[in-house]
Amino acid sequence: MDLGLEGKRALVTGASSGIGEAVAELLAKEGVSVVVNGRDDNRTRAVAGKIMADGGWAAAAVGDLQSDEGCAAVAKIASDAFGGIDILVNNAGGTVRGDNASWDDLDTQDYINSFKINFLAPTWLARHFAPAMIERKWGRIINMSSVAGRQRVGTMHDYGAAKAALENWSLNLSSNLSPHGVTVNSISPGMILTEGAQTFLETLRDQLGWPNEQAEMERRWATDLFPQTIPRLGQAREIAAAVALMASPLSDYTTGAVWRIDGGISRAL
Repeated sequence: MDLGLEGKRALVTGASSGIGEAVAELLAKEGVSVVVNGRDDNRTRAVAGKIMADGGWAAAAVGDLQSDEGCAAVAKIASDAFGGIDILVNNAGGTVRGDNASWDDLDTQDYINSFKINFLAPTWLARHFAPAMIERKWGRIINMSSVAGRQRVGTMHDYGAAKAALENWSLNLSSNLSPHGVTVNSISPGMILTEGAQTFLETLRDQLGWPNEQAEMERRWATDLFPQTIPRLGQAREIAAAVALMASPLSDYTTGAVWRIDGGISRAL
C-alpha cells in the first residue's frame, strides 16, 4: 500500500533505539526524509547512517530534550536539515528511574524530571513546528503515550501522570490545529520489548524472585503480573506501523484520537 508519504519530512525524537528507531526506519522506507533525535551521539548517528545506507534520507539531531534550550537546539538542527518538518513524532520519554520506585519513594524532583521529558518536551516542539504546518495547511503531530497513563497499575506514578497529561493536551491541541489541516493524535503502547523494557523486566525479576529466563519473565509479565489477552510483549515494528499510518494522508480524518496497541491489557474504554 502506498501511504502517500513520499517527500514528507519528519522529526522522530528518542529515535536512537527501540520504538523511535523502528519508526524512523519505517518512515524512511516510505520515502520520508527523517531527522533522528537521540541523546547518545554514536547511537543516534548510527541510526541515521543505517537509513542512508539503505537508500533513505536522514540527518542526526543529537540533543537532550529535558530543557527549553535542548529542545531549541534539536529543533534548529531538524529545521535546517531538510528545510522544515511536516511530521513531528514525540517519542522521547520513559521512566526516569529504573528501580521501579514505590509511590512513597518518589520525590518532587522525580515528578518534575518525568514531566520534563514525557510532557513538556512535546509541548515545546509542537509550539515550534505547528505554525509552519498551519501555513502549509498540512501536518502531523503524533505523541507517544502509554497504557500507564490510563490504567491502575500501582507503580510508575510519575510516568503515568505525565502520560495522562500528554493525552489530555493532545486532545485539546487537536481542536486548535485540525481546522488548519494539522492533526494531533496519540499512540498508547503496552509493554514493548525495547532495551528499557528489558531493564524493567530484569528489575521486576530481582524484586519478585522470577526465574532468570527471558521467556518466563515475559510470560509472568503478560499473564501473571499484568494479564493481557495476547500473552506476549509487543514489538517495536508494530508501533512503527501505526505511526506510519497515522502520519499518512490516508489518516486525514483522524484527530484527537488515542490508538491503543497494548496486547489487550486495557480493561476500560
